[in-house]
Formats: sequence, structure tokens, C-alpha cells
Amino acid sequence: MTKNSQVAGKKVFVLDTSVILYDHNAFQNFQEHDVAIPIQVLEELDNLKTGNETRNFEARSFIRLINEISKEHLINQWLALPGKASGSFKIIMDDKPALYDAKEIFGTGKFDHRILNSALSLQDQLPERKVILVSKDICLRLKAKSLNLTAEDYETGKVKNVEELYSGKTALTNVPTKIISELLKNKSISADKLGITNSANFHYYTISDKNALLKCFYNPGRHLFELIPDQTVFRITPKNPEQNFALHALLNPQIKLVTIQGNAGTGKTLIALASALEQRKYYRQIFITRPIVPLSNKDIGFLPGDVKSKIDPYMAPIWDNLRFIREQFADDHKSQARIDEMVSSEKIVIAPLAFIRGRTFTKIFFIVDEAQNLTPHEIKTIISRAGEDTKIVFAGDIYQIDTPYLDAESNGLSYLIDKAKTHPLYAHITLQKGERSELANLANDLL
Repeated sequence: MTKNSQVAGKKVFVLDTSVILYDHNAFQNFQEHDVAIPIQVLEELDNLKTGNETRNFEARSFIRLINEISKEHLINQWLALPGKASGSFKIIMDDKPALYDAKEIFGTGKFDHRILNSALSLQDQLPERKVILVSKDICLRLKAKSLNLTAEDYETGKVKNVEELYSGKTALTNVPTKIISELLKNKSISADKLGITNSANFHYYTISDKNALLKCFYNPGRHLFELIPDQTVFRITPKNPEQNFALHALLNPQIKLVTIQGNAGTGKTLIALASALEQRKYYRQIFITRPIVPLSNKDIGFLPGDVKSKIDPYMAPIWDNLRFIREQFADDHKSQARIDEMVSSEKIVIAPLAFIRGRTFTKIFFIVDEAQNLTPHEIKTIISRAGEDTKIVFAGDIYQIDTPYLDAESNGLSYLIDKAKTHPLYAHITLQKGERSELANLANDLL
């Protein structure tokens, strides 16, 4: 194969700003192919480099990375990326394309249209190469395709076949009665008797015959199926086997990382918060947080009032769960006062993620609600902050995403469930049955 034919076989991927904000290291993930960054992307990142949100962090990280790689080199020429299989990258301009001018067709007021022109111009300059625009923005991809430019989503970090995502639970039916009897008598049984070979991770099972249904978990350290007893924490009682499984994972000190996935009303946050309160003496603090998704893509700074006034509307669902738990102690004023005191003394801290960035979590029970609105990189950043004796819980619904450019396949919760499912420190459970009310179930089932 000649050198020219090798070059012709290499694709050129043009990355827009949404890809960089999703993964600042994205331009190094295209193997031997070349990557081009429109100069407008640098301008957008410059406008986003200040702040405490993840997109600000990603913008700053990308700028530093480009600066480190380029050093004394000009970056308007192809520059080899580090690594044997890597291609080259360059910054490209939005010269007027030969055939279609996106600014004339779609308007001059958006960076997106200049980014389209950059990719179209590069396509004119390299007729022998396949030029592909990569964007997390569906509308931008459609605009590109309408101008005869190939466009793709950024695939790194996406979970394939999300409908088959790990659920953390298995139903074993028609189990011999003698197995059921032995399990009831001894509270555990060898996994070999149920045909389960050695596995490294915790997993939950319903085991049933014609007369009984038992809730169990596989303990990888002992290679046993162990019976899960019915239990109540802070006067919150599980209403179905899946909630029982989730409660067990949350209370098990061997499990340091828990994910709970389920529709609204399945009890994810309530069970996690009640479990944290039940174990309060083992942890220095209880952190409950959720990502803030700005209204109409505006930062919360535009809202009136002080910091508490700005963030309280976003934290309201967490406060509602804490209030519900407190109401279970209507006959016990001392317990209610104890909950109030934990809040006032910051034993319980409820705050948005941006307020705890950069911290190390030591001996903390850390709950992240609405985790489906996080990117895989955000999930990794949070877990990497865990110090000794810390437990982290991610709860969310992968089908209810409010963050732009994320979906059921590319959000951080799906990514974590898929990647961590075989790890011995991890457990996951998918909750399916709504327990909020029959009316709420109607919405989930029919609408």
C-alpha cells in the first residue's frame, strides 16, 4: 500500500464543542484517524473556562491539554498526537465552502453554523478523505447531513443495548423444595447447589418453588446464597423484593459503591436516605446531592436571592424525602429533634455537586440523586474523590434525562452500571414497581 493510499484510508473527524464538554480527552480517542478542531470551538471554550460546573472543568482541561501537546508547534498545521496508533490534529478555520454556506442557509448568529462551514471547507480541501462531523447535538448533526456532510454522535462511553443493561437481580423459579427448606433452616446455602459458579460480584436473587419466594443475595467472599431478612430502617419499610435488595446493598459494609436505577416513585432516594440515617454513627457526615440542570441553559446565578435561595428549588426533592422520614416519627419528638439537629450541625449536608467539587470524602455516606444527568467523566471524578470508609450511592432514572447532549446510552449512570457490574465492591439494583401512589403508577405505565 502506498503512502497516499494509506492517507486516503484515514478519516478526518471534526469535533464540535459539545463533544469536548462531554469528554475533554475526546480528540485522542480516534485511533489512527485525524482530528480537526474548528477555531470557533476554542472561542466557545474560552467563554466557558470560568466556573465550577463540569463543563467549565472540561473546557479548562482541554485548553491545557492542547497547550501541552502543541508547545512550540503551530496548530493550524497537522500535528502528530502522542501514541503509536494516533493520527494528527489541527485547528481549522471557517472559510466559505464551495457548494453550501451554512451561515447563508441557517443564519450568521450561531457558532454552530461557523463550525459547519469549517467542516465543509475541510471537505472541499480533502476530496480524497472522508470528513465526518462529530457532535452530541442531534440538530447540528441533522443540519450537517442536509448539507451533504457525514455526521455522527461521539460513541466513546456509550452503552450498547441499554435495554439489556445489568439489572443486579435474577429470578430462580421451580427450585427444588429441599433447597428452599435448607435455605430457610440455615439462612444460607452453597451457590454450587443452585448451579452458580464462582463470581466476583454481589448479585440479588428471588428463589421460589410453588409455595415460597425467598429473597437472597450471592456473597462472593463466601460463595454462598444468603437469606435477606425483612427489615425496617428509620421506620421506612421496603414494599417489594427489589427495595429489599437495595436496602441490603445500602446497609452492607462490604459494598462501597451502590447504584439504584428506576422510574420516578420507586423509592430510590427515600431508601438511600433512610439507610444513611440508620448508619449515621458509622460516618462522619451524610452528603446528599444532585446535579443542577440550569433552567433554559442559564446558570443559577441569574436567579434572585442568596446562594441558599438559588439552590433550594433544585434540592427540594431531597428535602421532601427528609421531611417524609421525619414525619414517620410524629409520636417521637426526640427523634424529630435529632434529625433537625443533624441538619443544623451539618451532620447531614444537602448541596449541589458544584459546591463540593475538589473535596476528598473521608468516612462519608455520599448519595448522588438524579445521577443520570451526569457524564461518565463526572461519575469517575466523584468516585475518585472517595477516601477511607466512604460509601457512594448513585440513584437515578436513565430514561429521564434533563442534561443537553446526554441520553440513555451516554449518561454516566448507565456507563457506571455497565462498567462496574463485575467488581467485588459494587452492587446494583433496578427498581421497577412504583410505590408512590396508584395515580403515579398510572403516569409511568400509560402516559
